[in-house]
Amino acid sequence: MAASQQGILDLLSPYPPGWGGVLLSGAASTLAISGGAFLIGLALGTGGALGKLSGIRSVRLLLELYTTTIRAVPELILIVGLYYAGMDGLNRIFAMLNLPAFELNGFAVAIAVLGFVQGAYMTEVLRGAILAIPVGQIEAAKAFGMSPRLRFRRIILPALLPNALPGLTNLWMSITKDSALVAVVGYQELALATRLAGASTKHYFVFFLASALLYLAITLVSNAIFKAIERRVRRGQPTLA
Repeated sequence: MAASQQGILDLLSPYPPGWGGVLLSGAASTLAISGGAFLIGLALGTGGALGKLSGIRSVRLLLELYTTTIRAVPELILIVGLYYAGMDGLNRIFAMLNLPAFELNGFAVAIAVLGFVQGAYMTEVLRGAILAIPVGQIEAAKAFGMSPRLRFRRIILPALLPNALPGLTNLWMSITKDSALVAVVGYQELALATRLAGASTKHYFVFFLASALLYLAITLVSNAIFKAIERRVRRGQPTLA
């Protein structure tokens, strides 16, 4: 038993020939991809929600097409399409212009595509949160002569956050799992690092269990952070007993 335990510790050591460092590096990449994509999605979602509620028909129809299409197409197809088909298209254009070939960075593609996908979901989450705000608050802000920007910062944003946080938390948890899809473009995050470690050592169970514990740790820490944020934005509001 002791020898077996020592062997597992050697496999998970952060120093070569252990693979612990590779797994931790993969977990860091997962967090970097997820964080970047979440911020891009949040920016797109905020603009998309405001655009859908702007009353401008052309903008609303364009955003409706965006959210419907993106939510219908699997993320894997979008990643592969942008990376391979997109890179091929760019290189064809560069060749016509007598420019050198260009290669997309897997990390940048992962963040851009996942952020673009998250933007569609966040648009609907934030739109619903804005619609949940009592219309009297917004009308009162207009009556006081607040500009649209000031109205959003002082009235809409503080009121929508408590309604939007549960949905945004779910989207964050989802994107930490979806980041595993970037393995198709050869970028090494936690899921790919786990498969490489298992294939090299044939100890699949050990590394997949270690990977599951790392994902669980990310989830638990994320839950604690989002709960702290929710307590902050809900201060002064009545809570259920």
